[in-house]
Amino acid sequence: MPRVPAHLCERALGMLQGGMRTADVARAINCHVRTVRRLRQRYRETGRTADHPRSGRPRVTTPAQDRYIRISHLRDRYRMATTTARVTPGTHNPSISVVIAGNLNALRYRDRKTSSSLMWYPLCMLIRT
Repeated sequence: MPRVPAHLCERALGMLQGGMRTADVARAINCHVRTVRRLRQRYRETGRTADHPRSGRPRVTTPAQDRYIRISHLRDRYRMATTTARVTPGTHNPSISVVIAGNLNALRYRDRKTSSSLMWYPLCMLIRT
C-alpha cells in the first residue's frame, strides 16, 4: 500500500489545525479517514508527521553483484541460478542461489530450470488429454 507523501501529510495537518473535519481532509488528500486520524495522533504524541524508520530486510547481494548476475544471464540464458551463485564473486552464502533466482524473476529473466519447466508444461498437458 502506498504511503502518503510528506508534503500531503503537512498539508493535511494544516487543514486539521484550520478546523476542517477528518473526513473532509481525507477526501482532499485522497486517503482513508483512519490514515488522517493516525497522522493527527502521531503529531500529538511526537510533534512530527514523519513515519518511524523501518529496518527492512538487509540486502544479500551488492548492486555490482546484481549487475554481474543480470549480464551473465543475458549472455547465457540457459545458465542455472546455482551455477551463477557458485561463480558470482563475493558470495559465500550457500542459499544465495535462491536469492539469485528471485532477482532473475524480478528482472523477468528465467534460469535454466525454470525456463525448461515452463517450456514443457503445456506439452505435458497436451499429452495427458
